[in-house]
Amino acid sequence: MTAAETKQTENELERRVKALIRDVPDYPKPGILFKDITPLLANASAFAAATDSMADAFADANISHVVAIESRGFILGGPVAQRLGAGFIPVRKPGKLPSVTRNERYELEYGSDVLEVHADACGDGDRILIVDDVLATGGTADASRRLIESLAATVVGFSFLITLSFLSGQQRLLGSRTHTIAVY
Repeated sequence: MTAAETKQTENELERRVKALIRDVPDYPKPGILFKDITPLLANASAFAAATDSMADAFADANISHVVAIESRGFILGGPVAQRLGAGFIPVRKPGKLPSVTRNERYELEYGSDVLEVHADACGDGDRILIVDDVLATGGTADASRRLIESLAATVVGFSFLITLSFLSGQQRLLGSRTHTIAVY
């Protein structure tokens, strides 16, 4: 496929994905316009096309594991990992993983939060792709990167379904390889 054909295919997928994402005003609190991906997930062919694109962008990267961020990242990360022939590693909120964990605290606009991963989930020599549904402020993605790097693994890149460009989360990931299907 030529570069022009690839770009056209990406633009068609972005239009298709955007047509299936529902805007929900004032959720989860007043003033927020929530991007609801459940209509996309309910459309089998669009869901497959989206996760294929999220994986295919890193098909040449020798990914050993896909790290997915709780909770919608899990829905996307599983199929991406399978497509890449990679293992799957969940990054969760505190107290959700049954074995010894590592954690990373990060700041939000309205406070702070913590993410955890099993301490033995990955390590030196592992090549990681981090997957989530939305890149907004970048706090969760950046904290996930720091958490995985604390285990001595290499974060190769990030793959997102949606980027909310007006929140500038991509600034936190400068210098990282990133892929997004739909940009708002």
